[in-house]
Amino acid sequence: HICLDGKPSMKSPTPCALKIADKIAEQFDNAVLLMLDGSKMSPDYRVPPIVMYERKDSRWILKDKHTIMLRQWEETRAIASQMMESGDHTLLVDFDSHLDDITKDWTNQKLNTKIEELASPANGNI
Repeated sequence: HICLDGKPSMKSPTPCALKIADKIAEQFDNAVLLMLDGSKMSPDYRVPPIVMYERKDSRWILKDKHTIMLRQWEETRAIASQMMESGDHTLLVDFDSHLDDITKDWTNQKLNTKIEELASPANGNI
C-alpha cells in the first residue's frame, strides 16, 4: 500500500505509510517498506527509483541502496517506458479511487494483462 504526501520527492515515509507498514510487519517478520521516488521516474533514469526501509528494533531504518538488487530491472524499466509512451499508465487505479467510484477496478486486471503482454517471450522479454 502506498501513502503519498503530495511532495514531488519524498525523503521519508509518511505517518500513514509507517502505520500501514507496522501492521504488515506484525504479520510478516521480513516485511519491508518500499517507496518510489517520483522525481526519478523517467525512461532515461537507469537506476531503480526505489527507497527501501527495513524494520529493526521496532523502527523503520533506511536500507543501504547498494545492498538492494532488483532482478530484471532493465526489462521492468523498458516495459514501464512503453506503458508511459502509449498512455496505458493512466489505466492504473488505486484503492482510494475505487472507494470514490466502486466501478473502478482496483485490482487493475486490464493493466496487468497489458503488462503480461509486454513481458511475454513473444515480445523479447521473460
